[in-house]
Amino acid sequence: MCYRIALNFEDGVTRFIDCKPGEKVLDAAFRNKINLPMDCSDGVCGTCKCRAESGAYDMGEDYIEDALTEDEAAEGLVLTCQMVPSSDCVLAVPTSAGACKTGQQKFAATVTRIAPQADAAVVLEMQVEGEPPAFLPGQYVNIDVPGSAGNRSYSFSSAPGEADLGFLIKKIPGGLMSTWLDRAAPGDRLELTGPMGSFYLRDGERPLLFLAGGTGLAPFLSMLEVLARADAQQPVHLVYGVTRDLDLVLVDELAAYAERLPNFSYDTVVADPDSAHPRKGWVTQHMPEAMLAAGEVDIYLCGPPAMVDAVRHYLDDNGIRPASFHYEKFTPNAPLKASA
Repeated sequence: MCYRIALNFEDGVTRFIDCKPGEKVLDAAFRNKINLPMDCSDGVCGTCKCRAESGAYDMGEDYIEDALTEDEAAEGLVLTCQMVPSSDCVLAVPTSAGACKTGQQKFAATVTRIAPQADAAVVLEMQVEGEPPAFLPGQYVNIDVPGSAGNRSYSFSSAPGEADLGFLIKKIPGGLMSTWLDRAAPGDRLELTGPMGSFYLRDGERPLLFLAGGTGLAPFLSMLEVLARADAQQPVHLVYGVTRDLDLVLVDELAAYAERLPNFSYDTVVADPDSAHPRKGWVTQHMPEAMLAAGEVDIYLCGPPAMVDAVRHYLDDNGIRPASFHYEKFTPNAPLKASA
């Protein structure tokens, strides 16, 4: 059995490698033609230091304190020349993919379904040609727009490891992808590049608060599917905010997850003051106070820049310090740099 290791580079590129039992991550990376930073490869210099963001592993004792201190190890830092995984792991690599002589992966897929969601969004589904792409729930890909030299970035709404991929795409009048979708049909072929992004679901058992704005719902659908398959037991609450009633899409899927995940709940919020929706206003007005007050909560936020900034300011102004806070801003054309 091999362990799947996700290498997240600082430029947003993610590459996956298989690590054999007893194999060190550095050796597995070289075997996969990825040159992770290194100098001595003996646990002496510390050049290969990365951060383990999830997973189980053994560091052994064949390294010196100058290369990795006890405090660094306690914070999740590892030496890839000594790290032997005992589960799937995610590593943050403090350099670019190009510096490690690797890059983004490309793959092809065929459109299987195009489902408009009123005038707000389009559900785009496709089937991968060949091996399904590996990605972390919450990450995105670039999709080349046929007949143009451009591409657009969209988060997976489907779970990792599936040949059938799903995306929730905001409908933009005159937009490059929106215009193509108006004439697209099942059977069309698309080229994709990725996965990318540092916005993804981390391992853990703390309560989860998901905050979605508009089509920022997409990555949370991927996360919810992963949590449902894992029979996750921690409380999970999602606040889904939109501008208009028509922007509330795929609510039936959220209801289905509430049936599959007994500790999952959600609220929908509409900003339009003329809406008849029972919850109006902004996401910040409908976050569960009890969950925030406890402090031991992981917050994930994905939406347009104004929403993300508003939530960040709200947390700061109210002295709310979650155990972890991960967010991604997006524009109608592409996600901006994710932060954590």
